[in-house]
Parts: sequence; C-alpha cells; structure tokens
Amino acid sequence: MSIEQRNRQAAQAFFDILNRGDVPALIQAYADDGRCVTMGNTLISGTYSRDQIAAAAGGIYQVFPQGIRFTIKAMTAEGERVAVEAESEGAHVSGQTYTNQYHFLMRFRDGKVVEFKEYMDTERVTDILCGGQKRPA
Repeated sequence: MSIEQRNRQAAQAFFDILNRGDVPALIQAYADDGRCVTMGNTLISGTYSRDQIAAAAGGIYQVFPQGIRFTIKAMTAEGERVAVEAESEGAHVSGQTYTNQYHFLMRFRDGKVVEFKEYMDTERVTDILCGGQKRPA
C-alpha cells in the first residue's frame, strides 16, 4: 500500500471519528505535536495544539447535541498531504441548522495527524457558531 493510500484511509478514518463524536479517538488521531489551524478571523480562528484540542473538543459536541456530520465530496493525496473537500450539517443548540463547505488540508506522519488546516465560509461560522459576534477590529 502506498503512503498516499494509507493517508487517504487515515483521513477517512478521521472524518468517521468526527461524525461519531468520539472525542478520545479524535485526540488519539493527532500526533503529540499535532495541531489544528482554523483559518479566518472569527472568534474560533487560530492555531490549536493537541492539548488545546483535547480541552475544547467536547464543547463542539455540546453545541451540536445530535452531532455534526461531515460528508467528503473529494479527496486528493500526495505524499504526507491529503486535501479534502467536504460539507457539514448539524442542528446547533440555537435551533439553527448549521451547514458549511470546507477545504481541509491534512498532513500525516506515521498515520497520525500532524496538521489539520480548515478553510470554510467564515460568515457561516460567525453567524451561527459565534452568535454573530466578531473579533474586535
């Protein structure tokens, strides 16, 4: 099996974990030095270490008590990198349905996520996930 095939499988497994809401498995999917980078200038944008992800991950599923579902639309792998086009849908605690479109760039090392970089519609994030609040200018 090629490195690209292994990393595609690891990316699919990562999204399966997200869809199950399995926080312990999510944390274990990251390398010790793994990080999540949420692009944009929203209240949730930034770079988060594995420890920070562990501290915050449960909160994601609290605001989506019925879970959030990611659907992979396309995936491309080259070496340690996997690019994923995906969509999400979930019932937010505000009563609104949250949907978004994403491009994720994932980097793997030995089957673990070293970097999970997410690009998405930041207006949707601000409107629903951040309750319309923006970062101060």
